[in-house]
Amino acid sequence: MALLRTANVGTTDRIVRLVLALFAAYAGYALTAAPWTYLAYAVAVILALTALVRVCPAYALFGLSSCRSRAAG
Repeated sequence: MALLRTANVGTTDRIVRLVLALFAAYAGYALTAAPWTYLAYAVAVILALTALVRVCPAYALFGLSSCRSRAAG
């Protein structure tokens, strides 16, 4: 569980996720078919949460990170 405590979503990635979350939320609002509306809202919530907490479980699973590495010194 230590992997899920380490931030692995960088600033640019967070901005992109928030913009996509807003787009998905609007798409959910605009769609009239119920299954697609729920899917769009779910995607929006997941994107927004991962952007706000700076942790993406999929990134952690595959060992990825979009954070800048800090120079030792």
